[in-house]
Amino acid sequence: MEMKTPKIAIIDSNTLAALGLRQLLQSFMTTLQVEVFGSFSELLANQPNQFVHFFTSMNMVLENRAFFLENRCKTIVLTTSVDSDKQLTDFHCLCVNVPEKVLVRSLIMLEQHGHRGDAHPHPSMPPKQEQRLLSDREAEVMVLIVKGFINKEIADQLHIGLSTVITHRKNIMEKLGLKSVSALTIYAVTHGYVDINKI
Repeated sequence: MEMKTPKIAIIDSNTLAALGLRQLLQSFMTTLQVEVFGSFSELLANQPNQFVHFFTSMNMVLENRAFFLENRCKTIVLTTSVDSDKQLTDFHCLCVNVPEKVLVRSLIMLEQHGHRGDAHPHPSMPPKQEQRLLSDREAEVMVLIVKGFINKEIADQLHIGLSTVITHRKNIMEKLGLKSVSALTIYAVTHGYVDINKI
């Protein structure tokens, strides 16, 4: 029996925001397929029952409340307010109007703890492709990058040259196939290199 790839839908008329969120989600939920819809009618035309989660804007939920209430356990409302009084109480909300590091942390928390015991859990992360993808020194450099240290601070802390840090940084990104510090943060947390509460 062939296993189907779980799918997530992003429903938001703000195309740029939706595409950015899709890239972030795909960087750490690698077992998922993420599709973007600019309107509710586009979602309805593409078999909405096939999706394990809906990431959607607040106005989309308000305009189509009956559908999203029926799918409450699958719906994550994208909001611009961190104030819980300005969020929808019937839904899990994710504030997107925060610094990138905070948003990444929220997405990781959502992936790790969001829907425990629910009928539509997030698929587990794929196993590591190799046990020793990074050298010990590369792992040390990665942890410091994720914790927000700049190259000079990493060099000073590890007692190595600045050019060595830059080389390690380049090698880490190439080995892991990553292109941003956000993606590196997600990798480091989901693979146990860094405790999410310490970044």
